[in-house]
Amino acid sequence: MGRPSNSRSGRKGAPRLSHANLAKELAKLGREFHKRGWALGTSGNYSVVLKRSPLRLLITSTGLDKSVLTGHDFIEIDSEGRVLAGKAKPSAETFLHLAIARVKNVGCILHTHSVWGTLLSERHTAKGGLAITGYEMLKGLEGVRTHEHREWIAIFENSQDISSLAQKVAALLEREDDAHGFLLSGHGLYTWGEDVAQAHRHVEIFEFLLEIVGRREFGGVFGAEK
Repeated sequence: MGRPSNSRSGRKGAPRLSHANLAKELAKLGREFHKRGWALGTSGNYSVVLKRSPLRLLITSTGLDKSVLTGHDFIEIDSEGRVLAGKAKPSAETFLHLAIARVKNVGCILHTHSVWGTLLSERHTAKGGLAITGYEMLKGLEGVRTHEHREWIAIFENSQDISSLAQKVAALLEREDDAHGFLLSGHGLYTWGEDVAQAHRHVEIFEFLLEIVGRREFGGVFGAEK
């Protein structure tokens, strides 16, 4: 991917948004994700890359109810997770955002906690991941041109040792450059994009696909597992 854009549209030449406006965009996403059941309570976290060298992120502070998230609920951190601006504490999962930002040349990273993402990540942990293919919605993922595309979503065992987990995530992303996201077992989805709009689209695509697969595998409207 090219240089990340912090514009709303991601179009070349579009004006870069201020830190305050980027925070407002992320807060709006957080409230939307809560309404859609993808970030209930204090779950989920969101970041944008403000600067790549040295690395600087704007990220949600810890322990926030996403239904009332505002632009004031974000802090600026450096490449070691130290707070540069803002008085709140960053989430422990900040180091996963930093790992993704270091390896992937992206501008926005989003993390959700949906029911289907949680169930499927538990169900497929032993396989190390989940493959999805054959759905038209796959073409909503950046660079995918056909429904025959096979998207492999790696699944990592959840761990309180975030530093070790971040190293595993970074190693995977270095090996699999075409990955669009991954799951933490019993936890949720991480995905990203060149800008906020693209990352938002990837969340919608993945959450749709996870629900389709989940309903099929667990019964629901599509009947018994194939």
